[in-house]
Amino acid sequence: MEPVILTTARLVLRTVGSKDTDAVYAAALDPDIQRWTTVPSPYQYEDARGFTERIAPDGWADDSMFTFGLFLPAPGDGLVGMLGITRRAPGTAEVGFWGTREHRGNGYVSEAVRATARWAFAHLAVDRLEWRAEVGNTASRAVAERTGFTVEGTLRAALDNKGVRRDCWVGSLLPSDLGLPATAPYVPAPARSSGG
Repeated sequence: MEPVILTTARLVLRTVGSKDTDAVYAAALDPDIQRWTTVPSPYQYEDARGFTERIAPDGWADDSMFTFGLFLPAPGDGLVGMLGITRRAPGTAEVGFWGTREHRGNGYVSEAVRATARWAFAHLAVDRLEWRAEVGNTASRAVAERTGFTVEGTLRAALDNKGVRRDCWVGSLLPSDLGLPATAPYVPAPARSSGG
């Protein structure tokens, strides 16, 4: 798939390339990004170059991962975050994201997650968008909940972060949560009765 550009009320969401390597490198030096995401640590300039020049373009080219840089529209305002939607199984994808330190708390990542979720439901035949974050990553959980994800529970040892297995929260967003049609029928489990 060719990369797409999405716009929101305050952001331009586009893929990243070599011109963005410096910005990605500077942002990923943040200890919080290194702690809570799977970016390499310590983060080297070559890691940023590999991401912007190989990983992001290859994901679009082979239809496996759709990476968006989150940018303010005014020239020179720069990168406010990164977001990726990765295919996991037919009809299912996972969203991952981070925000730059100087732009956290402004709702930019939530805005971007909503826009890319709508795009994934409409253009990727995704009927379940999953979110996962290591238990304790309350900032990521707040974004997921503000965006409409239903937190479904905790998975033990389900996340590998730099060679260490960690428990993670998991949640989902369905097209119907955003008032959109699904590509496949969905029959929810019947509500449990409280009888004996």
